[in-house]
Amino acid sequence: MKIKALIFSLVCLICASSVINGAEPGRKIFLGIDVLKQENFRLLKGKRVGLLTHPAGVDRRGVSTIDILRRSAKVNLVALFGPEHGIYGNEKANEPIEDRVDKRTGLPVYSLYGKYRKPTKKMLRGLDVMVIDLQDLGVRSYTYISAMRLTMEACFENKVEVVVLDRPNPLGGRKVDGPLMEAGWKSYVGAYRVPYLYGLTIGELAIMAKGVPGWLEVSKPALEKAKLTVVPMKGWNRSMLWTDTGLRWVPTSPAIPDLSAALGYSMTGLGAQLGGFRHGYGTQFPFRLLTFPGKSPQEIATALRSKNIPGLDYKIVYSGKGRGVYLVVDDWSRLHPTEISFHMMQLACQWRGTNPFSSATNSKARLFNKHVGSTEWWDALTHDGARVDVQKHLRKWRTQSQVFRAMSRKFWLYR
Repeated sequence: MKIKALIFSLVCLICASSVINGAEPGRKIFLGIDVLKQENFRLLKGKRVGLLTHPAGVDRRGVSTIDILRRSAKVNLVALFGPEHGIYGNEKANEPIEDRVDKRTGLPVYSLYGKYRKPTKKMLRGLDVMVIDLQDLGVRSYTYISAMRLTMEACFENKVEVVVLDRPNPLGGRKVDGPLMEAGWKSYVGAYRVPYLYGLTIGELAIMAKGVPGWLEVSKPALEKAKLTVVPMKGWNRSMLWTDTGLRWVPTSPAIPDLSAALGYSMTGLGAQLGGFRHGYGTQFPFRLLTFPGKSPQEIATALRSKNIPGLDYKIVYSGKGRGVYLVVDDWSRLHPTEISFHMMQLACQWRGTNPFSSATNSKARLFNKHVGSTEWWDALTHDGARVDVQKHLRKWRTQSQVFRAMSRKFWLYR
C-alpha cells in the first residue's frame, strides 16, 4: 500500500505540473541573486553586509546565497540573520531559536525567531546594508514576509540600507484570494493588510510595504530617508507558477517539501486551524490529505463534491497512516484556493455535536482569527456555523481581492 501511495503521489505531482502549470522545461529564469552576481555585486561594494536568508535562498543553480556572498572578493559579509526554522531550515515550527556562531562560516547568526523577532540596534551595529533573500509562498500567514517587515523597520530606524533579492511567487502573480486582513488582527502570521493570497513577489510586497502609509511602523522622517532596493528577476512573468520557471524546489520549511505542499498550504491552511479537520501534516501528502474524526473518506469526499468548488477534484488514498481524501487541482485558473477552507469550517460545525468554534478557548480562537483575519466571519461562524452563508462571504472577499489587485498594480515589477 505504501508503494501504491508513493506512485499516486508522483503521478499527482506530474499531472499538476502539466495540467496546472503548462511547464516549459529549460526556461531561463534569473533570480535576484543571479542578477546581483551578473552586476558584479555593485550594490554591495565597500559596504558591511548582513544577510537574512534560509536554505531556499539559492541561485538558479542551487548554490546558497550565503556561499555566493562569502566567496566574492567584492562582498564583505559580516553577519547572518535567520527566520523561523533557522538559516539551515532544520529548526521546528514555533520553536524559539538561539543566537549562535555558525560553525560552517564562522559568522554570527542572529535569530529572528527567538528572544527577538525584530533585529535590535546591537545586531545591526556596524552594518551598512541588509540583504534579504527569502523564498515565500505568496500566502499571508507564512512567516518569512513577517520577518522581512520587521527587519525593514529595524533597518530603516537605524539607517541601514535594505536590498531585497526577488524570487518567484510559487502561486504566480495573478491569483489574489481570501479574506482581506482587518487591522485589528495584525500579528506575526498577518503582518500586512492583504488578502490571504496576495499575488505579489516578495520584492513587490517590500516596495508596497514601504509605499503604503501605515504598513510599516517607522517614523515619517526615518521612512523618508530609508533606502530600499529590490533586485528584480529576469525572465519571470505573472502567469508563471513555480513549475513554469524550470527551477528546482528547495523546501522552504520542513512542512513544505515540494510544490504540492505549497499549493495545499494555500488551500487548507485555514480550514485545519480549528474545528477538527486534519490536512495531512506528517504524511507524504502535507496540506493535501483531508481527514475528520468519525467520518470516512467517502463521506468527506461526497460532502466536498456537493460544494461544487471549481478547479478541485477528490481522490481517496492511503497515506501510511490511514486513508484520506487527496485534493487534486485539475484547473488552477478556475480555483479560488481558500474557498475549500471555509466549507471545511462549515462541515466541522455540522459534524460536531457542539460548535467547535464557539466552544474554543480564547487562545485558540485568537490564533485562528490572526490567520483568517475577519471578525465578521468569526461572528457568523460562532453564531450558527452549520448554516453560515459561505458564498456570501466569498463574494465579499473576491470583491476586496479585485480592489487590492488594482491598488497593488503600481508596485508591480513584472507585467
